[in-house]
Amino acid sequence: MSSLQNIEKMDEASAQIELARLAKLLRQANDDYHGRDDPAISDADYDALKLRNVAIEKIFPHLKRADSPSEQIGAAPADGFSKVTHAVAMLSLSNAFDDEDIVDFDARVRKYLGKSADEKLEYTAEPKIDGLSLSLRYESGHLVQAATRGDGAVGENVTANARTITDIPQRLSGAPDVLEVRGEVYMSHPDFDALNARQRERGGKVFANPRNAAAGSLRQLDAEITRVRPLRFFAYAWGITSEPLADTQMAAIDRLAGLGFQTNPLTKRCMGPDDLLQQYAHIETSRATLGYDIDGVVYKVNDLKLQERLGFRSSTPRWATAHKFPAELAWTRLEAIDIQVGRTGALSPVARLIPVTVGGVVVSNATLHNEDYIAGRDSKGDVIRDGKDIRIGDWVQVYRAGDVIPKIADVDLEKRRDDAQPFVFPTICPQCQSAAIREEGDAVRRCSGGLICPAQAVEKLKHFVSRAAFDIEGLGAKQVEQFYKDGWIREPADIFELRTRYGDGIQQLKNREGWGEKSADNLFDAIDEKRKIALSRLIFSLGIRHVGEAASNMIALHYGTWESFDTAMRAAADQSGSAWEELIAIDGVGAVMAGSLTQTLVQQAERDSIDRLIKHLTVQPAARPDTQGSPVAGKIVVFTGTLEKMTRAEAKARAERLGAKVAGSVSAKTDLLVAGPGAGSKAKKAVALGIETLDEDGWLALIADA
Repeated sequence: MSSLQNIEKMDEASAQIELARLAKLLRQANDDYHGRDDPAISDADYDALKLRNVAIEKIFPHLKRADSPSEQIGAAPADGFSKVTHAVAMLSLSNAFDDEDIVDFDARVRKYLGKSADEKLEYTAEPKIDGLSLSLRYESGHLVQAATRGDGAVGENVTANARTITDIPQRLSGAPDVLEVRGEVYMSHPDFDALNARQRERGGKVFANPRNAAAGSLRQLDAEITRVRPLRFFAYAWGITSEPLADTQMAAIDRLAGLGFQTNPLTKRCMGPDDLLQQYAHIETSRATLGYDIDGVVYKVNDLKLQERLGFRSSTPRWATAHKFPAELAWTRLEAIDIQVGRTGALSPVARLIPVTVGGVVVSNATLHNEDYIAGRDSKGDVIRDGKDIRIGDWVQVYRAGDVIPKIADVDLEKRRDDAQPFVFPTICPQCQSAAIREEGDAVRRCSGGLICPAQAVEKLKHFVSRAAFDIEGLGAKQVEQFYKDGWIREPADIFELRTRYGDGIQQLKNREGWGEKSADNLFDAIDEKRKIALSRLIFSLGIRHVGEAASNMIALHYGTWESFDTAMRAAADQSGSAWEELIAIDGVGAVMAGSLTQTLVQQAERDSIDRLIKHLTVQPAARPDTQGSPVAGKIVVFTGTLEKMTRAEAKARAERLGAKVAGSVSAKTDLLVAGPGAGSKAKKAVALGIETLDEDGWLALIADA
């Protein structure tokens, strides 16, 4: 895909900035879609944003944010309903957008399971209904509870409303004693049109689309309103059950149909990617005649035992994916190119466009990545892949799929003005006038002003208070900008001194426009609540280049406490010795990230700023999973060579579930090496260091009862 190719040309600073923008936009989109049933962007555009986020995280896994949209499911339950904690989390699906993605999905499944390309592997394909996810719990055949997805862990209790939907059976015959059926509440096109006609006649709310109408109808506090709304339900999955429904996905769906649930007749068993893509084409062709909205096709591994082996990532199953329908393109004119400065000093070009509607959303900005992308050539003058030679005044094609700010997909050279000049990328920071330097091998030009650059300082502070970091209620980007402009805060420690630094902080703040005594008091209380902070959030909040949320979590789990982490970084500052080896051996941490960590924590200006901050905080140790009885809990384990009874990914995931720390290389801190055939230098180093070594059988025996 072209969007993924462009992502591959990103440097880490641009990726980190992009991920922050994605997190903000997708969080708002989730709240609009799931929490208020009033989306501001189309489903295709939402999928495009999420695809870009996943693609960037795949290339830069260490930059993954703690509040990553790939980890977020839905939105928090609304206040008007009681809460239901799902016994089995209602996870979302990973997305695929083209044929190549489906081939890759099949390859990933086979690789994880250790299956060759010619071994039989069945899937199911079914339409992806564009509605509201619902979980139905039956006990002894009686419907006892209905809950929305919510945020995946906790949903809204809508039992009374669900009882009014004719497609949902109140009693089941022949079902397991406990059965949680999952599916989608939706509204047909004719029913949607009729509902809107009635709403217009009564002067009521007119719904934008059937999905909004279905969600809004199900989430009524008055069940009588839901009763008169024409809601339908397709069952396609299950949560907790007291006994298995079947051995395969297809047989389980057939059993749900036998129990009285509506299941989709287009669900089909398929053999491999070619068969899946054939069914995708069939469903896409049938889309206009279905009478209800779908936005793609869902593929699942058919064998339920294989599904269990494949398991889950943090928020998506490995055994399923959603093949979404394509997004849209539009042409418009590029009016200007602006340069934004991020917290790492990166100069990021942004296209300002004549507003144009793409996929139902008005677009006026597009990312231009870096100066090479604009020029279409690298610093040596060689033509680069996906480079566009973009000039102000050009007619450009805007492509939404995969972009937080849409990208430029193409340039119409036939419409280019004769006097159009190549864009000259600035070599001076537009914010502080410091030199903007591009290091050899780096695609991004950076301001050299550091702490004197107001743009960098403000962006660092915004990062510090962001949702994945300190997440201080009432102190967002707008407030940070204002407080910095007024000289109230210059570094993170200043935030925790606001109440006392200016005498009575509340009295000063309450007189500012937009503030009152109550809102000022609330802000200072919110700041005080964040004086206790998790180690992983603190590490991430420091805004260290190359260190994202996922890396912060891994590092926090490895060192446990701030004191241990800080001591280790000081000891590793010279990039040699056991402390350095231990750091770079952490799975996912390489020399580049390790160097950035140690340099930041020993650089005097940064060090002083961090020390001033720490005085205001109580840093909580990293929370570890309950691994009582695990023989490898807390141990550092390295896998090397070929594993024959499970794939490397399975072995690593199992070790982490048992509380082990999986490292990528052997060091003096390594507790255990699991070596399969073909083990080389790691095995030799383990012997030299006297580290316990097991073969695969020994490893399986060790963890057999854990």
